[in-house]
Amino acid sequence: MSAEAKPVYPVDTESLYLPPKEAAKIGKKYTHEYRSGKPYHHICIDDFLPLEIVQKVYGEALAFDQKPPENSSAQEHLKVSYSPDILPDYTRLVFSALNSQSFIRFLEEMTGISGLIADPYFKGGGIHRTNNGGYLGVHADFNHHKQMKLERRLNVLIYLNPEWKAEYGGAFEIWTDDMKEKISSYAPIQNRMCCFSTSSKSMHGNPEPVNHPDGKPRISIALYYYTATWTDSHVAHSTLFRPRPGTSDQQTYKQDRLRVMRKYTPPVLHPLTEKVMHKLRLI
Repeated sequence: MSAEAKPVYPVDTESLYLPPKEAAKIGKKYTHEYRSGKPYHHICIDDFLPLEIVQKVYGEALAFDQKPPENSSAQEHLKVSYSPDILPDYTRLVFSALNSQSFIRFLEEMTGISGLIADPYFKGGGIHRTNNGGYLGVHADFNHHKQMKLERRLNVLIYLNPEWKAEYGGAFEIWTDDMKEKISSYAPIQNRMCCFSTSSKSMHGNPEPVNHPDGKPRISIALYYYTATWTDSHVAHSTLFRPRPGTSDQQTYKQDRLRVMRKYTPPVLHPLTEKVMHKLRLI
């Protein structure tokens, strides 16, 4: 962010909170841009937070003890996440502000999704770190919060990486559901916020490996928001990966089979059918 640039969401650097009405007014400015996003509603906004906040969180994330990569597979490589509960004090305050009523009012006005609920468990959220050579394949996210019985509706990603160039890889990509076309690609530059509506068709990821010349990792804040709209007619699923055309990307066939089974069989038969599918090694 240049010296003259003002943050989009000017949180107080001491309290980290805005009055809810003021936050809602800021969100309303981006309503049209967000809802015009294709193939699903989304927006990316640069210079989003006060730069000193982003820099401090980035510094704490770099200094935090590293741990082994999670879920290393053909779809996900050299990526780790850190729950805010175990992060340093300042970073925890920032996550608290981004789970607050004020920030939710900003998101509700921008997206048109009312009744958003922040996740106190930070399931899957927190600080995400992808080391050099790492990537996350194109996918649709899990859609059901089991503890709270809520429907996932919104992702917020805030990138922390200073002086990041497109050739360093790790771009956030948006794809059509049929995986025939990449619609957009956003480099994970410092203080860029990407927000999008989640569904079983909101295909996205950072499939191009991180390739920083100095070996620096790709670091971001990740937060997810929900609504109390989950019903028995919904079909729960975990992450659904899709291959890009002309690549060696892998698809989550087992999850797809399970989702189809749940869609076309009565709920009372799900336990028995899943047991049979497990026995046949179909899931």
